[in-house]
Amino acid sequence: YIYTGELDLTEQSGENILDLLVASDELLLEELFEHVQDYLIEKQTNWVRENFIFVLNTVFRLDNCKRLQDYCLESIREDLLPFFSSKSFPSINKQILLGVLKRDDLQIEEIIIWDYLIKWGIEQTPGLGNENCDRENWNYEDYEALKNTLNQFIPLIRFAGISHADFFDKVRPYRNIITDNIYEEIEEFHKDALPITTMLPPRIGLIFKSNIINQKLAKIIINWINNKDAMYINNRNGPFYKLNIIYRGSRDGINNRSFRIRCNGRVESLVLIKVKNTNKIFGGYSSIGFSSLGCGYIVEYGYRFYNSSNNFIFSFEDGDDTQNMKISRVVKETQAIMVHKENAFSFGWGSLVMSGNGLYANNSSQSYENKLKTATVYTIEEIEVFTVNRKCEDLIL
Repeated sequence: YIYTGELDLTEQSGENILDLLVASDELLLEELFEHVQDYLIEKQTNWVRENFIFVLNTVFRLDNCKRLQDYCLESIREDLLPFFSSKSFPSINKQILLGVLKRDDLQIEEIIIWDYLIKWGIEQTPGLGNENCDRENWNYEDYEALKNTLNQFIPLIRFAGISHADFFDKVRPYRNIITDNIYEEIEEFHKDALPITTMLPPRIGLIFKSNIINQKLAKIIINWINNKDAMYINNRNGPFYKLNIIYRGSRDGINNRSFRIRCNGRVESLVLIKVKNTNKIFGGYSSIGFSSLGCGYIVEYGYRFYNSSNNFIFSFEDGDDTQNMKISRVVKETQAIMVHKENAFSFGWGSLVMSGNGLYANNSSQSYENKLKTATVYTIEEIEVFTVNRKCEDLIL
């Protein structure tokens, strides 16, 4: 390579390529370094994923290897269990594990994080591990040693995201490794669900599972629900949300009847729609739900209309769109939701409507702002509806 500028890595193992990355960094061969880093990400994806801990322990020593570091961490975030359950997990560098646990968007139950952190801490603590793994035989010094090992990690655990049962079964036995102020707040929280002050709130995005949008777009929608700018960053003092899936078209059927059966009643709801033959995503938030809304309606032109000042509809150009997204808030609050026997749901009179497997957004009555208006009739490929629950003590978005 030094003489010709040419390099063929197709026959090389992932480990050899990683060694080459380290060598090119040490020799200050910047062009080669960038090429090898990209090659590992693009051509050695499976090997990198199968050897995350080995790769991470190697590349986190390289200051210039930010792309590969970020790639590994993002992949881990999306599927954390293989990372934790790897035989190499006990050898993970402390700073790497700290960086992972500081993230708000880990998609795994908090109690699983706790379990693996305890296992890692035991392996890292002299005098514990294989030679002294039975907690029944531990003395005060053993607990103090484990406490010292994990003192930077314990404050990063989102105890508010751990159920009462798991707290008593799996956290309380390690009471001696948790500082008094944190443990006392955990106990009070689980007794009375008191406000969180010392503990970190549950992680963002832990339970949101969608076939249509990712966490990034979900956070934008939550910001819109809170009347914040799309890219607002939660300061941890705002409301938190739990989104429960109640309807998925690919599972329940894409038709009016299935929608009405599963999405009835006056409940705060979010609908997401992926349409065929395009990457576009549509959706809407209704603070009052969609059907079987009971009394409190007005009748216009023979149709029932329900009032809400908070409803909005939106669209994204694709699953990664944060530049061309559109939101249209309700203008005629008394026409926020229309109930019609031919529709599954209708935001306003034609602002965003599902009828059968068709989606319409012609905004014929100007019930909502006019940013989504289109004459196109879309065919629904996938649709999901979630109930929106605020200030949940367990898991949040």
